[in-house]
Amino acid sequence: MHRILRSRRSAVAASAALVALSGTTIGVLGATGHASNSYPSMATASSAPAGSGGIVVDWNKELVKIIGMPGAPPATVHPTRSFAIMHAAIYDSVVSITHSSPPYRITLNAPSTARPDAAAAEAGHDTLAALFPSQSAALDKQLAGELAAIPNGAAKQQGIAVGQQAAAKMLALRANDGSSATPPPLPTDSKPGGYRPTPPKFAPAAFTQWPNVTPFVLKAPDQFRPAPPPALASAAYAQALNEVKSLGQKTSTSRTADQTAAAKFWSGPPWVSWNQIAEKAALAHHTDLDHTARLFTVLNLSLADTTIAFYDAKYHYSLWRPITAIRAAGNPNWSPLILTAADPSYPGAHSAISAAAATVLASFYGDNDRIQVTSGVLKGVVRTFDSYSAAASETGLSRIYAGVHTRIDHEAGVQLGNNVARVVLNAAGSTGSGQNGY
Repeated sequence: MHRILRSRRSAVAASAALVALSGTTIGVLGATGHASNSYPSMATASSAPAGSGGIVVDWNKELVKIIGMPGAPPATVHPTRSFAIMHAAIYDSVVSITHSSPPYRITLNAPSTARPDAAAAEAGHDTLAALFPSQSAALDKQLAGELAAIPNGAAKQQGIAVGQQAAAKMLALRANDGSSATPPPLPTDSKPGGYRPTPPKFAPAAFTQWPNVTPFVLKAPDQFRPAPPPALASAAYAQALNEVKSLGQKTSTSRTADQTAAAKFWSGPPWVSWNQIAEKAALAHHTDLDHTARLFTVLNLSLADTTIAFYDAKYHYSLWRPITAIRAAGNPNWSPLILTAADPSYPGAHSAISAAAATVLASFYGDNDRIQVTSGVLKGVVRTFDSYSAAASETGLSRIYAGVHTRIDHEAGVQLGNNVARVVLNAAGSTGSGQNGY
């Protein structure tokens, strides 16, 4: 397989004069979130077939599979970065050919005859092969299968070359974004309200370098930093803590059976759940290649920047988790339903990620879209919702039922995620289905 792919790439290199991809521009996002360079004309669409968005979905599924493999993703690199890089490369490779929307960052002077489906497949493969080299054999196999379904010829080879260059340039743009920095240790804060590792594992704080990662669209990680949480002595904090103390206790008698089910259902990584929701939506709506590439790019740029933003806020405020607060208040045996994550409490990550994702998906398909979500934790368990906002609300509230967040964390996370998604959508042209932005 490796020899076949090397031979194919040699053939592509030999036809470089044919594809003529030397005219590359890289747009730098300015203070408003819009690219500072002039966008290419969108008056003429490519004559190459746009095709189904299934290729984008397939590569998303492959990335979901990879990040679920123990040891495959780097432990200190947040998965939302990989989703954003891959989809941005796929999207920019496609629109460099179709000119259906302006690019996110990269415009290649691609022939209008190039196959955008070949470009998407190659860009997806090359980004993941670079990010996860241990998975190259499986990635090569998937790429070979997708390219085999595309008729041979100059258009296919042109598309492959576009995908290769888009992936290489996107990876280069993110090479020095701060994600590879060694996470600095977080000193234990013994003062009331200060974050400290939580039982039973007492794991050190995770992703402590993430507040310093360069955002994909935001001007700065603290652009939407929430206001400080209420004071520990305030009635608002007492009310929020009492709520999670009652509903979130492992042996709670006030939590309903459905709330217990929701807490367990949403206990996995929310960025995975929402990417899988997007997969089902794109397939159910028969979304074409251009718009599927755009959907997953806007979605994952939003999730990546939301993650940078909520870590900025978490480590800025370093608020203790409910289990620490409740035990310090005289309940030393209190335990949550679900294991507490190794980072500060405020704002809530599930709430922020889910709000951002729901905002993006509603902009493409309308909020009132009937969706079925399969749990990533409970095998075979499905929950059904009549809107993206309903699913997002339950995801955030489930963390109260799980005993790991207060309503204060939830509400701040929702506002943060909504703000980030709106900025990304605005930079992309405000609406998901329009033709005026990524």
